[in-house]
Amino acid sequence: MFAKQFMLTALAAGLVATPGTRAAADFADGLVGGLIGGAVSGVIVNESAKSRERNRARTTTHAPRKTYKAPVNTVERQQIREEQTSLNYFGFPAGTPDGVRGRNTRNAAAQFQAMMGYPATGYLADYERQFLISSYYRAQSSGAATAQLIAERGQGTRGLLLAYRDEAVGVPQTLAAQPAPAAAEQPPVTAAVPEQAEAEQPKLGLAALPNLMSSGGEGPSLASHCNQISLLTNSNGGFVTEASLTDPRFALNEQFCLARTYAIAEGETLAASLKGVTPAQLDEQCRAFGPAMRDYVAALSLEPKDQVISDVRNFLLESGQSPAQLAGTAKICLSVGYRIDNMDIALGSGLLLTALGEEVYGEMMGHHLNEGFGTTRRPDLALAWYKGAVDAVEHGAEPVFAPGNSGRTALIRKAAFPSRGDGAKDGVEKVQPASALPTFNAE
Repeated sequence: MFAKQFMLTALAAGLVATPGTRAAADFADGLVGGLIGGAVSGVIVNESAKSRERNRARTTTHAPRKTYKAPVNTVERQQIREEQTSLNYFGFPAGTPDGVRGRNTRNAAAQFQAMMGYPATGYLADYERQFLISSYYRAQSSGAATAQLIAERGQGTRGLLLAYRDEAVGVPQTLAAQPAPAAAEQPPVTAAVPEQAEAEQPKLGLAALPNLMSSGGEGPSLASHCNQISLLTNSNGGFVTEASLTDPRFALNEQFCLARTYAIAEGETLAASLKGVTPAQLDEQCRAFGPAMRDYVAALSLEPKDQVISDVRNFLLESGQSPAQLAGTAKICLSVGYRIDNMDIALGSGLLLTALGEEVYGEMMGHHLNEGFGTTRRPDLALAWYKGAVDAVEHGAEPVFAPGNSGRTALIRKAAFPSRGDGAKDGVEKVQPASALPTFNAE
């Protein structure tokens, strides 16, 4: 009994002692644990032990050896590796994904740009990179649907890029195999946030009755939404900046999709260090994460931020895992959730990270509430999550989404709080709790 109380007290102290800072989860020391199962934790611990044995063996030998200097793993190198992996997948040979923008990478990028109608410079603009990488992750997560679309297009994996582009601008998929219309014939694209694509209305009758109680946590596809946002960014000539801001909601959507891409990349990097664990095994464990956090995800649409965080922290105290283990597991599952388009997994992971003191991840809760992906759309409740994330970065927390963009935090503050920029926005769309229950008008 005393031991259990001591463990809970130590974990609670760890949660309180690190608000606003990133939990330093070090995979090499086996700090990432599986919240739902022991497979991930066991592998990491074993690998950590092996690594320490190898290090001890090196320090006890005096035989001369060559000095190896590991390459610097900067954010820029990681971005280039993502570009190279994506280019290779879509049939543009960029060579080994080593994070170096050499001749092969530039040639591959130019081929991609030429096919998509961009200027073939060999250096991807932000919106070109976003479309390429998000298309890659969408293709990877869609399984049989990807294979079917490739077969329909008849252009190999390159056809996927055209299909995703056509979908984003509203070209029906039945025309997927036909050549894309000329630029002058395509409908004009504006900076307004795209509404969710509406399916063709069936004829009146039993088939017209919606099934609102289906299981599986299905909802609007964030991957598809981000493809549409990417196309609009492309048509506008680049991302919205603080100086060019005219449509706050669209600017926040751009940053939402950008943060999603970084979250996927971060989790993929961490997962790559796990030896002997397959992606399928990670997906399986993270799928169990959704049901475990479902009640807390549901509370996002109904309760203020402080109450939600308090409830999640009480849950953490009962988990038996250290904060560092929980943070590492959550980062991997956040990546998995976005990669497979499962909002329960993504939201549960983001909630856990925020409750652990990594306030910068609260930005994702703000985006989800602002747009209604995995939650009821509650722009009023989103404000506290945005403010917590922005304040954390401005007070020295390390940014995890587009860390090289120094103006991103100011842009999010200005877009989320256009009146005063301090969390007291006037004119916010107020949604009463009762609106969580849908109302339909049949005409």
